Amino acid sequence: MTQEPKNNKFQSIKGFYDILPEFTPLWQKLEDTARQVLSQYGYRNIRMPVVEPTDLFIRSVGEHTDIVEKEMYSWEDALNGDRLTLRPEGTAGCVRAVVEHSLTYNGPQRLWYTGPMFRHENVQKGRQRQFHQIGVEAFGFDGPDVDAEQIILLARLWRALGIADVELQLNSIGDAEERAEFRKTLIAYFEQHAELLDEDAKRRLHSNPLRILDSKNPRMQDMIENAPKLMDCLGDETRAHFSGLCKQLDAAGIQYKLNSRLVRGLDYYNRTVFEWVTTKLGSQGTIAGGGRYDSLVQRLGGESTPACGFGIGLERVFLLMQEYGVEAEFKPDAYLVNVGELAEAQAVVIAEQLRDAGLSVVVHAGGGSFKSQMKKADRSGAKYALILGDDEVQAQLIAVKPMVGGGEQIKASLSETIDILIKSY
Repeated sequence: MTQEPKNNKFQSIKGFYDILPEFTPLWQKLEDTARQVLSQYGYRNIRMPVVEPTDLFIRSVGEHTDIVEKEMYSWEDALNGDRLTLRPEGTAGCVRAVVEHSLTYNGPQRLWYTGPMFRHENVQKGRQRQFHQIGVEAFGFDGPDVDAEQIILLARLWRALGIADVELQLNSIGDAEERAEFRKTLIAYFEQHAELLDEDAKRRLHSNPLRILDSKNPRMQDMIENAPKLMDCLGDETRAHFSGLCKQLDAAGIQYKLNSRLVRGLDYYNRTVFEWVTTKLGSQGTIAGGGRYDSLVQRLGGESTPACGFGIGLERVFLLMQEYGVEAEFKPDAYLVNVGELAEAQAVVIAEQLRDAGLSVVVHAGGGSFKSQMKKADRSGAKYALILGDDEVQAQLIAVKPMVGGGEQIKASLSETIDILIKSY
């Protein structure tokens, strides 16, 4: 049985939203800036499907994480019985692609991707059920230099986007053996304070106790603050890795805050974890986060390969750009007004020649008076109105009228018009 749309109109699904043309210029500025910065660091684009096997995320993200337990859009394919999931994050799919296509056979890889992710979450400002990320992954680098590189890359991106006052929080969660020992200590501590644990913490106590450290429940904060610190359980090699990272960040002038409670929400992380946070977006303060996941490639069927990566929440960065007054809008170079049968026919030809010169031109369509067309030229935001009437066609001229900054209207040949528009950049 199908559900009838309200008032005979369909609406988008809750948490799935449209990005309208008035907002896409700022989105494009964000995406284009990120592409430019990523290319400066030698990262190459990879594109993966949005649908992956469900087991891929259970094995990588973790069976006892919120994502797998509560948030994934999963189903069984009615045609062949496959268990499928809309990707809730990008790293697992990227690792799957690296393993499937043996991308590290000839050496380390620096990769990035972008696109929609899907989680069934409570919809809030900056948190949608379809959201967009840029993901960055480096495979085959075991030293702290690539950890530092990715953090420094993000610092450059924030500067390029006009974003300030974001804080880098940093921690090391050690290797698997170190976390296993710490896990025993942590469980024993929380069991001693069982009366303070909320239902979510009790549920996680024996399956994923590190996630309790990330709880925002105010009643538990003092108890969590006094919990044992994972940093105290780290071995010499892990400590040296973290110390090397901090030294490189210090040398690059990157300020950071050590946060012993930062663990990230996915099981595949080890050693370095980090987040960039802001106070300007309320509770949705994390705009980027990541760390090392040195065992994940092998866990998903590949050779033992060190890896490090991060994800950027584009909706939150977009909101932060708006908060800082970053502007971007589409404004064509010219709006071509055409009045008369000869002008209407010739306008298409002239517009194509202008576009051949690399200019953006909106041609008025649908007829109308000269006055009404000039109003639309003004509303378009174009730098110039190009006016073409039958007289101009016969004289092989174009009336060029500046729409911003004043200036006299003149008549010019096509080549002269192109020169005027190009010189206005």
